[in-house]
Amino acid sequence: MVYRRGFTFCALLSFPCLVLGAAAAAQQTGAGNSTAPAASANATAVPKLLAAPGFAKARVATNPAAPQATPVGERTCIACHQLEADHFTHTLHSLGLHAANKADPSIPVCEACHGPGSAHAKDTAAKGLIIGYTHNSGTPIDVQTGTCLTCHSGGPRDHWLGSVHQRNDLSCSDCHNPMAKFSVQGSMARVSISDTCAQCHRDIRLQFNRRSHMPLPEGQMSCADCHNPHGSITNALLKTNTVNETCYQCHAEKRGPFLFEHAPVRESCVNCHTPHGSNQNTLLVAPIPFLCQQCHVQQRHPNDLHTVQSLGTGKHPDERIMGRGCLTCHANIHGSNAPSGAKFHQ
Repeated sequence: MVYRRGFTFCALLSFPCLVLGAAAAAQQTGAGNSTAPAASANATAVPKLLAAPGFAKARVATNPAAPQATPVGERTCIACHQLEADHFTHTLHSLGLHAANKADPSIPVCEACHGPGSAHAKDTAAKGLIIGYTHNSGTPIDVQTGTCLTCHSGGPRDHWLGSVHQRNDLSCSDCHNPMAKFSVQGSMARVSISDTCAQCHRDIRLQFNRRSHMPLPEGQMSCADCHNPHGSITNALLKTNTVNETCYQCHAEKRGPFLFEHAPVRESCVNCHTPHGSNQNTLLVAPIPFLCQQCHVQQRHPNDLHTVQSLGTGKHPDERIMGRGCLTCHANIHGSNAPSGAKFHQ
């Protein structure tokens, strides 16, 4: 045991189990006031065990497929599911539920998520008599997710109902596995958040293998830095209201306001950039000047339509597509604050 500031920390847990020490217990009961008789030096205060935060209100889950079932307790479950119990031992849910169960024996462990087990214990082959978290368990997806949302409601999951993942019948267990510790955070079904998303979004994951990409393969960011997989008001499950607001979380220098703003930049960053990966410099959707000429054709200075023949290796090399192309002169393409920077060159 390690004692810090009146709390006892269990060596087996990664968080305090909130066992009040003698001084804290005395303060709660009022035994430490000046009018109380002096306690014997050898007296041992009885510690008061408090339930782990977040698990103190856990109750037996409701299973509509077995309305008459009654709780049987964790020991009955372990009698058959020893392997699952071994895997579950070191998870966050196990540590929290067991700490809460020690403080309040009415708080269930297995049945907090799987529902009452008496019907399942009598007929183990029948599907649906216990809440299962696989697509062939016999438990409807909405019951699976509804059970999880009993504790994990609110916050990032406010927009789960109606989200693209919910509409496609994804269950929480498709991305999370609270029964085993595969990841360092989030009880993910794979080692990392990005690997979990790549189970379905393989085409997006492959884009990160392109020459220019966000530092996701290097582990410096994850899909959840830009997206909220539990639901969002945007179609792309963005964490903010718009694409630009999401990009500005890291690229704040591009936010402005600018004296001269570039219209396509203000409209959406993805007009020019592909956020996951590109074979062009700086995640551009097309090489410069071909990207610029999608909008800027036959205006101001000679603006001939450039082709591969205009490259340095072509038949008619053109200096305007050498080096940085249009950006050689129009360097501040995201916006300019210079009084004479209307052409984004200052």
